[in-house]
Amino acid sequence: MNAEIDVNFAAPVKSVSIENMVRMRQAVIDRFSEAIRLLEEADRMAAAAHIGSPNLEIATHGRGRTGTAITSPDALAAIRREIDRVAWAYLMEESGLRTFMDAEARRKWTEQLCDSGALPELTAENVRATFQTMHAARGEMFERGVIGCFRRLSWDYRTNNPFRFGKRIILRSLVSVSPWRCNRTGARGLSVHAGYDRANELDDLLRVFHVLDGKPEPDHRQGCYRTVSDAIDRREWGAVTEYFSLAWFKNGNGHLTFKRLDLVERLNEIIAKHFPGALAHERARAA
Repeated sequence: MNAEIDVNFAAPVKSVSIENMVRMRQAVIDRFSEAIRLLEEADRMAAAAHIGSPNLEIATHGRGRTGTAITSPDALAAIRREIDRVAWAYLMEESGLRTFMDAEARRKWTEQLCDSGALPELTAENVRATFQTMHAARGEMFERGVIGCFRRLSWDYRTNNPFRFGKRIILRSLVSVSPWRCNRTGARGLSVHAGYDRANELDDLLRVFHVLDGKPEPDHRQGCYRTVSDAIDRREWGAVTEYFSLAWFKNGNGHLTFKRLDLVERLNEIIAKHFPGALAHERARAA
């Protein structure tokens, strides 16, 4: 990875004491274990006295989400998995590595968090090994994200260059547009909605620009879907972000114009690294 693409990133998990987190994890598990022992004792006492006892379940965010009875032999294991799931998610955010993840890496990480069988136990050794491996691969993940953005663009239009990012690209289905009519008044108009999938792709592109510009990852809650939707609510047919402007039309397509051509050239350097033959072909065609 080109050194100028990298950002300052000194430690696998910044500002977090892994040892303290692991100690606190064990303390929490110990208390849950004692709580389960007392609940089991209460359940046995209630049964012996022929009185009622509530059915208590542990709800988790893993696959299935069916709940585990508090008196089940699997109860403590379910609690431990939920503790670890939240801890791993927190550490990923604190590490800053999520910024470098492409869409595929993020999807796999989310699946791993939801799959109890794939989630490693939260130990100091596992945390260091996991994040050191991901830290070493951050450049590869980032470049893969750039190539992913590049490949998802449509090359069916003259303004889109199949070998590199140009000043402007045309996007299919940036918005959906359909006729609208009010039966009560007879008024006619157009119903316009932002395209969710295309907005997600633009968020990936924004994330790449922020990394190249040495800025923190943008808040996903203020992403392109929100930007386009807000403009539509104002009955506008365009929007502007920090790095590009957008305009959309009645056929649903959009025009994206880059504002920072210096960053576009850095994208093209990454593309040329992965597709040197394509770049040579472009130069020969232009000669």
